[in-house]
Amino acid sequence: MKKIICFALLSVMMLVMFAGCGEAADADLKAVLSDINAQYSDSSVEFKELTSVDDLNVYYMIAPEDVKQFAAQISTDTSAAPVEIVLVEAVDETAAQNVKTALDRRFNSIVALYTSYSAEELAVVNACEVTQSGNYVTMVVADNYDGIMSIVNEAIQ
Repeated sequence: MKKIICFALLSVMMLVMFAGCGEAADADLKAVLSDINAQYSDSSVEFKELTSVDDLNVYYMIAPEDVKQFAAQISTDTSAAPVEIVLVEAVDETAAQNVKTALDRRFNSIVALYTSYSAEELAVVNACEVTQSGNYVTMVVADNYDGIMSIVNEAIQ
């Protein structure tokens, strides 16, 4: 009888232990953006921080009901290479696809705009992309793309 009880308890403990495996991390996207700024901030560039889902709708045509949380900033300096960082956690997979479509549209417009600028600025844009990992969708357009994405990926994995 003791062996059966011990085995049952062991089984329950194993189930509890493995129940959390495979779930995505809950990243605080505002904290992630803060980490990015701490590491890659350029004091000569001014940013507009988007603070409401209505801002996302105005700038990117992202439906507010598709957004669980977000963090975003846009460079206000039009004389330099573009810097736009948009981090979104969508409410579900369908919403994530909607967000990705909206950010792809914006990214394509940035590429089209910068084809008439210098080759150096266009190279910055072409090295960037919109990515999706589960319900997290990101658009990072910045000259430190790889470093920024390593911070983002570490937070959302």
